[in-house]
Amino acid sequence: MLLIAGQELNVFSFVGIILLVGLVKKNRHHDGRFCDSVAEGTGLSAADAIVEASIIRFRPIMMTTGAAICATLPLALGTGTGSEMRQPLGIAVVGGLVFSQMLTLYVTPTFYVSMDHAAEFFRPERGAARAGR
Repeated sequence: MLLIAGQELNVFSFVGIILLVGLVKKNRHHDGRFCDSVAEGTGLSAADAIVEASIIRFRPIMMTTGAAICATLPLALGTGTGSEMRQPLGIAVVGGLVFSQMLTLYVTPTFYVSMDHAAEFFRPERGAARAGR
């Protein structure tokens, strides 16, 4: 986003990136843990559990991301004295949150189900069943 906006990567944008990493990690961590809890508590498959967890976790994730975007949007759009120093921070956070929100909503559930399929494929019971044929 900094490249698109014509801004440089500087100390302020690094601070924004650190903030961004913390927010995104928190969302993904809670999503995965919550999905595991749903799968264990209800006995659903990974695909059904991620759908159920995504429906329940959608609002809190959107609210966290929306609040962070609203808080940093004035920095990204700001004008006035010293705004050229703060703009990279706001642009990095806003652009990163929008991009990470797409990843959180679409890629993370797909990755979760893919990893469950991979774990199923490499389970020892499956290998023993193949060897017994």
